[in-house]
Amino acid sequence: MAAAGKKEEETLVRMGGDKLILRGLRFHGKHGVKPEEKTLGQKFVVDVDAWMDLAAAGDSDDIADTVSYTSIYRIVQDVVEGPSHNLLESVAQSIANSTLLKFHQISAVRVKVEKPHVAVKGVLDCLGVEIFRQRKP
Repeated sequence: MAAAGKKEEETLVRMGGDKLILRGLRFHGKHGVKPEEKTLGQKFVVDVDAWMDLAAAGDSDDIADTVSYTSIYRIVQDVVEGPSHNLLESVAQSIANSTLLKFHQISAVRVKVEKPHVAVKGVLDCLGVEIFRQRKP
């Protein structure tokens, strides 16, 4: 395992396994470096994992003890459908930063942003990026 991957794994073990999971969020956005990407736009697919302690919510069965999936969904929607970014790295970073800024309960977030329809000669499912960001101590 690469050093970066091992460090991330050790961090996840320390944080525990509790996380909110959002998969396959689909939006139309106008991100990319090509002019046609900024004018016509395209579909983006986003996955988010948000680490936080879910024990209180599990015990209480009360939404006040967790973060609503809908709130994270809206962050993703606002970023992907919002102002254009050149790079997927920047789209993912905006989602991660906004999530950590808005929800103090979330200790780390993993964001994957994919373009399923790209102008590349060859067969592929998608191209994309995945980032992992932790709250700074």
